[in-house]
Amino acid sequence: MSGLDSTPSSEDSQSVGVSLFLKGMAMGLGDSVPGVSGGTIAVISNIYDKLVHSIRSVDLRACKLLLSGNFAKAWSHVNGNFLTVLFLGILSGLLLSANSVLFLLENYFPPLMMFFIGLVLASCWLLKNQFELARIQNLMAMVFGLALAIAISFVSPREADLSYTYVFFSGMIAISAMILPGLSGAFILILLGVYEFILGALTDFNLPYILVFVSGCAIGIMAFSRFLSWLLLKHHQLSYGGITGMLVGSVVVLWPWQHTPAFYTGPIEEARVQIVKVSPFNYEALTGDDAMLVSGIICLIAGIAAVTLLHWVFDSRNLENKKNS
Repeated sequence: MSGLDSTPSSEDSQSVGVSLFLKGMAMGLGDSVPGVSGGTIAVISNIYDKLVHSIRSVDLRACKLLLSGNFAKAWSHVNGNFLTVLFLGILSGLLLSANSVLFLLENYFPPLMMFFIGLVLASCWLLKNQFELARIQNLMAMVFGLALAIAISFVSPREADLSYTYVFFSGMIAISAMILPGLSGAFILILLGVYEFILGALTDFNLPYILVFVSGCAIGIMAFSRFLSWLLLKHHQLSYGGITGMLVGSVVVLWPWQHTPAFYTGPIEEARVQIVKVSPFNYEALTGDDAMLVSGIICLIAGIAAVTLLHWVFDSRNLENKKNS
């Protein structure tokens, strides 16, 4: 191969790396928003299967290769380039969003949620090609995923005792949700009572708590990814039936017009907050805030357009690669 032939290949490699980093950043931004799943972003950007299988490959064989000094083989075995670039993007997204997402959630909650609903609805439409809805088992998986996501949306948040142990297990639980499309890791952190604390730890660079939380996430994702990898390999259509159901159900979690009328105390004296979904036409009267309905509809259309455009770009690139191969 000549030097002229190799140049485009190098440029393509850099382009793929930048694209992967941006996808990771989008996942990080999504994971920091209550109701949005980083797994959903991975599905939208067409890297979900590869991500799950790559995490699954961080196993005993990889450890043996490392201990024997075969660093190159170990790196290749775990798809190191892919995971490193993606996780750097995720980390960048989380750090970037720690302040910006809090600002958007505080000041533009309805339009932001409508944008994410647009992303989800368009993704569901595209995912219909991944499984046969006419097969009863796929339909049942979709209904189960739908019911699970809706059930999660009606759980009330609680306050937590923020010990290192609790933060560690919160990381384990939340990361399992983050990797599942339709289930929001940030929302799980809210349910566990540590969401604002973790965002605060990131902005304040509270290293002890960050390390404990990240350790919990690392162990949780390595354990859960093995189950997901097996499920995607052995029951691909069933898996995507469930994923699509969870995506549809996440619209309930993302509902933009939410009202918190009162605090109450549960049976075990744990403080909880009641979240009520309301009509956009009643929202201003109940909360005193602007429903932002028009801007919300614009953001919904923008979300649908964004996924459609991304899908068209990915399809065009895949078609071009097939022609060149």
